[in-house]
Amino acid sequence: MIDGLGRGAPGVPAETRRALMDLVMAATVRIHAPTPGYAPDEQGGKFLGSGFFIAPSWVLTCAHVAMQGEGRDVTVVFETGPGSGESAVPGTVVAALPEHPSGVTDTGRASYAPEAPYGTTGAYGTTDPYSTAGAYGTGDPYGSYATGDPYGAAPPPPAGGWAAPDLALVRLRRPTDHACVYVTERPAAFFGGGEVFYAGWTEIGGRLKRLNGQCTVQGTVGGWADPDEQMRLGGDVLPPGVSGGPTVDIARGEVVGVLKSQLVGAMGGTSIGVERLRSLPVPATMAGAESDDDYQAVFHAHDRYHAYQHTSPVGTGRTWTDVQSSLGASIDRALSPPQRVTLLGKLAQLPPPVSTRGLLDLLVRLPGVHSVERYPAPRSWRDGLGALYETRGGEAALELLLRYCMSVIAAERPYVTPSTAEAEEELWEWVKRVADDGLSREFRNEITRLWAAARLRTDREQRRAAPAYGERPADGEAPFVLLELEPRGWERDSYDWRVGVARHTGEVQPVGEDSRGTPGHALPARLTASLTEAFRRCDEPDSPAVLQVAVVQSQLGMAVDRWQLAPDEPPLGVTRPVVVRRSDHEPPLTEDDTRERMARWTRATTAAVRAAVVDCEDGLRVPVPTEEELRALAYETVPVLCRYGDRTDGETSAGLARVVRGGFHIALLRRGKDRPEAVCADFHRRAADTVAEARTADQLPRKIHELRQGVRSGRAEMYWSEGLALFYDDPHHPLPGSGQLLEAP
Repeated sequence: MIDGLGRGAPGVPAETRRALMDLVMAATVRIHAPTPGYAPDEQGGKFLGSGFFIAPSWVLTCAHVAMQGEGRDVTVVFETGPGSGESAVPGTVVAALPEHPSGVTDTGRASYAPEAPYGTTGAYGTTDPYSTAGAYGTGDPYGSYATGDPYGAAPPPPAGGWAAPDLALVRLRRPTDHACVYVTERPAAFFGGGEVFYAGWTEIGGRLKRLNGQCTVQGTVGGWADPDEQMRLGGDVLPPGVSGGPTVDIARGEVVGVLKSQLVGAMGGTSIGVERLRSLPVPATMAGAESDDDYQAVFHAHDRYHAYQHTSPVGTGRTWTDVQSSLGASIDRALSPPQRVTLLGKLAQLPPPVSTRGLLDLLVRLPGVHSVERYPAPRSWRDGLGALYETRGGEAALELLLRYCMSVIAAERPYVTPSTAEAEEELWEWVKRVADDGLSREFRNEITRLWAAARLRTDREQRRAAPAYGERPADGEAPFVLLELEPRGWERDSYDWRVGVARHTGEVQPVGEDSRGTPGHALPARLTASLTEAFRRCDEPDSPAVLQVAVVQSQLGMAVDRWQLAPDEPPLGVTRPVVVRRSDHEPPLTEDDTRERMARWTRATTAAVRAAVVDCEDGLRVPVPTEEELRALAYETVPVLCRYGDRTDGETSAGLARVVRGGFHIALLRRGKDRPEAVCADFHRRAADTVAEARTADQLPRKIHELRQGVRSGRAEMYWSEGLALFYDDPHHPLPGSGQLLEAP
């Protein structure tokens, strides 16, 4: 491992710790509602909670703090230095995670109900563990508990809470000088020691006061794959108002989280890892500038800020890099703090990765890197660097990081700027200097060849037409998202589920799962976080990944394509191709059956396909032909079940079963009921045209996607496809645990 979990160098001077605390406090702010005429040194504006500057003009806080302002407007109050006086600057909440409050958690229980063990620590939190008189005695430094609230009266709490990750980004509406924290580039779970420092604001004796302290890390709430995973803190009181303040890894000297909640009736609370910002919305189209993606804009500005602070010829104060060096933060690391901040600054001069999928592909192509798909997956060049910290140690670790830099230089760009070529050359010069300082001649020759090749490949223009490093997979090798829904037979309309990223190799990387049972109506909300993360790992800006939904045969009509993951988002079937497949286990196939099915699939994906309606003639419902009759159809046939949604009787299920046993892995299913028989002829004709226009069966998912987009946009000529579903059971990608054996076509 490049970076162990040690506490750093022992015997760190107290002055170094104080310097770290000063840096944290200098960047910690308080958030107020934008009351007209409010003066920051008076009690005229509603105090909402704490926050901190994460980058120039950017504040990170909790959503339950920032979203209590007027609309999305807040006032940010801070000091530029000791004795400088307070400044108040208007700000706007640019993004909140999630965007809307929720009084119900994923399990259906109120997320901030009084009986919950953790409550928000904002000034207007929905719970208050300090309301019990005398809980800590009359000698408590924050005042008497006899009144029930040692920090003064608070208005009634809001009706609902804010679900995790409970983060918000605030952008100042005018530029101003201020300090910024240093944010770790790796998940908070890999903090350097057992203690964290925190800072914030609270009300004491009727006045707002700065407050800081130290907590012990006692574990986590939630697992590594949970979207609401939080770090458990103990050992200190977290008073109301400190929500949104920074949580700092003392051993490494870097911010790892944001204070979210307090422990009701006891000391401590929880902190959300800053890496949860990776789940900020991804631009729907290819970014054309850094400002098109808030996540990239914030962390590019962050890294450039700290690189400049480190190299600036002016200023005498200790920087974050200075303090990290004094803390011994380079122990077990391939890069010293000065090297790291310099490298991150140079990476921040380059355009970001085209997509998370492209970054993951780049990382796993590095020698000795097998998987970096922790939750949430890396999104920026700095995230990729942090993902490599746990891969190797010693000289091999440094070589790995330098190879990563060379891959970044040669990587495909979403856009270029006039300074991109210069930034690539500066990064190369840095890599060369580090390699010349002690690495082998063989390695130095290798990276020199990579630089020469990169210069030939790099035409200083957008390289989407010809990826420089083989970023995009060949046809048929693109990953897709797999959602498996398993009904709980003993509970009506309840499901266990799994979400994963499936690759052409047959591997399915898990993203999230729940075997506790989720009601059918709650599935979209419960699956939102896991599906969003899986989509981000697979999507390209101009090519959304396919969602394959595996359900039992009797529920293939489930309208997952109509689910909305957020109230203001289009249905899933409009944003991406959505297909269904059977999760029922079939009896083992004979060798002849397997060979015939593979031949039929190969023919359908390489030759021009054609449709055949198998359950409707002249507007009348007819039985689906026998298996023998179906096998007699041409291999390039795509069966169409016009009457699939008429009724859910035994014949409907048996008819589709005969299609599957007849060797077909693709079929069009017309869902919905109460259609007049006169529309059947038009449906038959248009379905046949759609199949023919797709040309090959593997293009049908995209074709159905286009139809759903057309219906959504009001194109009358596409209304015939309303309710159309695509059964698509690719035999080259069997479901995990199916035991299906494949033969080469």
